[in-house]
Amino acid sequence: MNKLSRYILLLALFTLGLFFISSNMTDGHLKQELSQKKEIRQSGNTHKFPCDQFEIPNYEAYRISNAPTIDGKLDEKEWKLAPRSNNFKDLISGSETIHDTQAAVLWDDEYLYVAYWIEEPNLQASITERDGLIYQNNDVELFIAGQDGYYEFEINSYGTIYEVFFLWEEAYKKGGYHTMQDLGPNEPGRRMFNGVGYKTHPRGPRIGFWNWDLEGLKTAVSVDGTINNDKDRDRGWTVELALPWSSLAILAKGDNLSVPPQAKDIWRMDFSRFNQYKEAEPAKDSGGWAWSPHGVWDSHVPECFTYINFSKEDISGLKK
Repeated sequence: MNKLSRYILLLALFTLGLFFISSNMTDGHLKQELSQKKEIRQSGNTHKFPCDQFEIPNYEAYRISNAPTIDGKLDEKEWKLAPRSNNFKDLISGSETIHDTQAAVLWDDEYLYVAYWIEEPNLQASITERDGLIYQNNDVELFIAGQDGYYEFEINSYGTIYEVFFLWEEAYKKGGYHTMQDLGPNEPGRRMFNGVGYKTHPRGPRIGFWNWDLEGLKTAVSVDGTINNDKDRDRGWTVELALPWSSLAILAKGDNLSVPPQAKDIWRMDFSRFNQYKEAEPAKDSGGWAWSPHGVWDSHVPECFTYINFSKEDISGLKK
């Protein structure tokens, strides 16, 4: 066999190998890898984000045929079948935490469903006013990001909620958001925001709308113990959310994503927990725990959010 023949044979074998690998990789996994590589490439030359891009979790969210009752109990078979996240880790260091916290995601054509299981031996809460500063209580939080902005949600064990909608300043007029209801330049509760502990984001500041509410949102909490009673030992609390796709459509605008999602679409979401206490030394407990650690004291970094991959498979087909 001459040199040219050997070269052609090697090239054919290489091409066949690539085809075999790609044929065994689902479209969803391929999209994930391409998305991650794109972000790493964009950030590698000009900006390094505080989280390790290769360590960001990927999660498969299954469809459901029977919508759960939003009561916070998480006792439907759909939630029992749903894959749970790993235990949340410290937001900054990524180290293990003293109490368990997990989350799960399901969906149908009408709603995105999110659940939290929070181990808490001493349930505490004080804020009862909607949009009060819930992060000053023990809480859990959800962020959902699109290309041009993101939604922030917080809830305490009383079930009191806090919501904010953020748009990147550079996308605000470009995307036509300034002409939308409740997002105008003179809207009450509108103010500039540049992060918490990470103020060098390459996209710059955000415009926050603190009076914005996600229309049709359903929330519920169930506690296993007694709130504000130091004389007993509690087991924890659970949170159940239903977020209408019709109201989340504004987040899909910049990416031109389908709402509800198409199978194998990928969204970015952040799931976290903040405590008013810290584990004793020598533990390095920041007081903030997350499914996807950020490497910094700041939840407002969408590039560190978990990848949520939407599956067309119904959860009822899973076995546990």
